[in-house]
Amino acid sequence: MYTAKARAVDGPHQPFHATEIKRRNLDSHDVLIEIKYSGICHSDIHTAHGEWGEVNYPLVPGHEIAGVVSDVGPEVTKYKVGDRVGVGCMVDSCGECENCRRGEEQYCHQGNVQTYGGVDKYGEPTQGGYSTHIVVTEDFVLRIPDNIELDVAAPLLCAGITTYSPLNHWNAGPGKKVAVVGMGGLGHMAVKIAHAMGAEVTVLSRTLNKKEDGLEFGAENYYATSEKETFETLAGSFDLIINTVSAKLDMDAYFSLLNLDGSLVNVGAPAEPLSVNVFSLIGHRRSFAGSLIGGIRETQEMLDFCAEHNIVPKIEVISADQIDEAYTRVLDSDVKYRFVIDVSTI
Repeated sequence: MYTAKARAVDGPHQPFHATEIKRRNLDSHDVLIEIKYSGICHSDIHTAHGEWGEVNYPLVPGHEIAGVVSDVGPEVTKYKVGDRVGVGCMVDSCGECENCRRGEEQYCHQGNVQTYGGVDKYGEPTQGGYSTHIVVTEDFVLRIPDNIELDVAAPLLCAGITTYSPLNHWNAGPGKKVAVVGMGGLGHMAVKIAHAMGAEVTVLSRTLNKKEDGLEFGAENYYATSEKETFETLAGSFDLIINTVSAKLDMDAYFSLLNLDGSLVNVGAPAEPLSVNVFSLIGHRRSFAGSLIGGIRETQEMLDFCAEHNIVPKIEVISADQIDEAYTRVLDSDVKYRFVIDVSTI
């Protein structure tokens, strides 16, 4: 067993504290990663606060992991010591169901194994990236391109793939009008990626406070949803809307912004149910969908795409002692645009 330093939380709304956790010995296809940086995702906060169901505390969150391979199992062929690698939101799946065989492990019929808050094939609870080391089977390790620094690579493993996947699946590109709801950690990545794909991008944010950033990231237009005339002006405008916010919105108002056959895709995950009037959909053959991260193959594709187009998140690097403060600031929308923990401070 390997001993790793970590930061854990013991219950909802409890402060993080320093601790040590055990990582399993390397199995034949396992990779030991020395973690350098770990991003903070809003999902970490929902889970740590117990908002998405029962949590097995103590919990070490973190599924935006970037580091370096420090050891490999005897049958590992994909990685070697010293490789720059990442780990995202899942660390295993059944590998045998139809979805896994299609490279869509996030939709595994048996349920994928979450990087933290899950149970691995050995029956042990999984703990995440707010730690110095992690052991992951090689098939769920990603290669980080050389021209992407490890600190900015970390959020790509969740925020990057969470937005890339629906943009890719719904064919964002030249001739498509795409709106992004929210300009936070997910939203700013959606803007950058959709712009690089060639789509015409519009940001829909509560206020115009981040307009300058949105235009810099590649948006052609930026509107405040707090202004009623926004929904009148933009009615029937978009082929695709990516909703990145984890809040209860007036979904019917946003459906009105879709054109014929337009789709609104939720990647934000509010804790409370959303209300939908079906007539908002059937009138113009509109679709309401969801999307969950991406498979391992698509995640690697996303990393390579970001490397090719020089796309990285805008981040603020913090020490491990600042995690609680960072959680508060995320909830207050006081971050531009993703916190990343310097794991050397753990």
